[in-house]
Amino acid sequence: MSEQATYRSLAEGLPTELAQHLHSDWYRFESEYWAVRDSLLTQYGNQWIGFANGKVVASGSSPVRVLHAAKQADPHAFFACVGREYEPTRMRRATFPYDASYPGEPLPVVRAEFRGSQGSPGVVLDNVILDTGSDASALPWSDCQLFALDPAAATAGFFSGVGGGTINTLEYGMWVVLDGTVLECRIHVDSLGNERILGRDVLKCLDVLFRGPAAEVIINP
Repeated sequence: MSEQATYRSLAEGLPTELAQHLHSDWYRFESEYWAVRDSLLTQYGNQWIGFANGKVVASGSSPVRVLHAAKQADPHAFFACVGREYEPTRMRRATFPYDASYPGEPLPVVRAEFRGSQGSPGVVLDNVILDTGSDASALPWSDCQLFALDPAAATAGFFSGVGGGTINTLEYGMWVVLDGTVLECRIHVDSLGNERILGRDVLKCLDVLFRGPAAEVIINP
């Protein structure tokens, strides 16, 4: 049986309040992608691509760059890693119970401005965790609602933590401003958690020094 007959939409399992943000063209492009997916494996296998109107509109090894390029080509573009469509983005977070008799360890956090559109003022958020173990960045759904994001810009995906379990999510190409430097980021909407995460999509562009004894983070954009 062909892939076209058996594929499972990346949007399947999304909470209703998130699924309604996906444009009808995104579903159409997803279907068209699967109709030709096998023919793309040779040239684009294990690469990230944007797909719209029956053709590849962006491709490469960096998901954050491809996502932004795809959305510039078509705001409803389907976005996936060819041949690895159902592999979740890893959010390598682990939760440990506090020792009630000990004050606990400090958490490396920063204050950052997030922008839903390039060149426009954004929203400054506190307590953004720097997570070198996360493939991409994430914000709670309550935060995402502050940006008046264009529903047409949403694409569906997955993320997973170290403990297993996969969460359906929306992805947006956004921008984060740190010390005056504007950087592209790949935001996953976390509909279950409340943590703000900056992952390697952003951190790979920065020099970051974690000064544990001083309990501070130094960023050199």
